[in-house]
Amino acid sequence: MTELFRDVAGPCLAPGGSVVTVGAFDGLHRGHRALLRRVRERADALRLPAVANSFEPLPRAYFSAQPVPRLSSVREKLEGLYDAGMDRILLLRFNAALTAMPAEEFVHRILVERLAAREVWVGRDFRFGHRRGGDFTLLERMGRTLGFRACAMEHHHEGGERISSSAVREALASDDFERAERLLGRPFAISGRVVEGRQLGRSLGYPTANVPLGRRIAPISGIFAVRVDLADGRMGLPGVASLGVRPTVNRLPRPLLEAHLFDYDGNLYGSRIRVSFVRKLREEARFDDLDALIAQMHHDARQARAQLGVAHAPTGGRA
Repeated sequence: MTELFRDVAGPCLAPGGSVVTVGAFDGLHRGHRALLRRVRERADALRLPAVANSFEPLPRAYFSAQPVPRLSSVREKLEGLYDAGMDRILLLRFNAALTAMPAEEFVHRILVERLAAREVWVGRDFRFGHRRGGDFTLLERMGRTLGFRACAMEHHHEGGERISSSAVREALASDDFERAERLLGRPFAISGRVVEGRQLGRSLGYPTANVPLGRRIAPISGIFAVRVDLADGRMGLPGVASLGVRPTVNRLPRPLLEAHLFDYDGNLYGSRIRVSFVRKLREEARFDDLDALIAQMHHDARQARAQLGVAHAPTGGRA
């Protein structure tokens, strides 16, 4: 069972030693997963726990004056680290105290005292500590003195392209969901709990499962062909979704994910769903009246069905 810890201070989490990886792990793309597999393999070989050290909020978001889109929520990141076989997760609070910590102190307090690292696996361009003063060379040098081995994972490539969270964000920003899927190793998705809304979609003939994003800033917006995984194990149900502020009727203060599942009759309130984005159909738009909006919704549904290879059937049901 994976254990989660949040603080810099505290007893050693692996008194017998550990194999550690450090990173933001936003999106858990194919490069991240290759690194986590290597850590799991080394931990098994050494008969030590595998530990992931990550940060929340994301460092890039902490230093940004503007809201920063992220590829995965905190929960999605933790679930991915669990699925990758990490025995322990140290999810440090990225705050003023941590940003002021010199790289050498980070090595002593976190990697040595808190985690008793025997091996530390990072990317070749890994930087850490106050003003990003630490790098792999420093980690390697300190490891020789403090009793751990620093190991660099080479950059992971797909089709000649280096895989990174930045590359995934670029693909999504250009609506290239096929490229994003190649880099991630799976479709880009957003998961969350369905809440009861004002049933506007139902009144227009398209009941939706509404998933609030909370404080998360999504890297995409608009109208999409999607596939939805349900908590009961049903996977890949086809649908059409909007992610935005609903500008025509009852404009929202924050973006909301609204997914209409084709030919589905069921109650999803309170359950968790996962919405995978297959193709962007259009940008969100404001319409002059409800008739124009409904006509566009019919067109969106037909387009989504065509993209997903789903035969037309009358809409209806509950969400």
